[in-house]
Amino acid sequence: QVQLVESGGGLVQAGGSLRLSCVASAGMFGLNLMAWYRQAPGKQRELVASITTRDGSTNYADSVKGRFTIFRDNTKIAVYLQMNSLKPEDTAVYYCNIQANRAYWGQGTQVTVSS
Repeated sequence: QVQLVESGGGLVQAGGSLRLSCVASAGMFGLNLMAWYRQAPGKQRELVASITTRDGSTNYADSVKGRFTIFRDNTKIAVYLQMNSLKPEDTAVYYCNIQANRAYWGQGTQVTVSS
């Protein structure tokens, strides 16, 4: 069973940076999209950023444009989220998602931004 292992969350002050990592434990068939979602307390899970595997096209939520960067490692099934200029409203549990022959989800990693 393929698992997505996330790391990199933590506590940071506003204006700081964090990098999230998500690595698959095994190969996948039909890999086509990699993404990061987040869910804050009392709110719905929302898409933060995505990247296609075919040509590397990226898409970002308006709230993170210019501050976050999603990128992938072409040598393995891994996706990363570089988060700069963090704000308290970025506080949430962040989940990686990979769309392949089925949808895979990471276990979630907590990001807390203090003001």
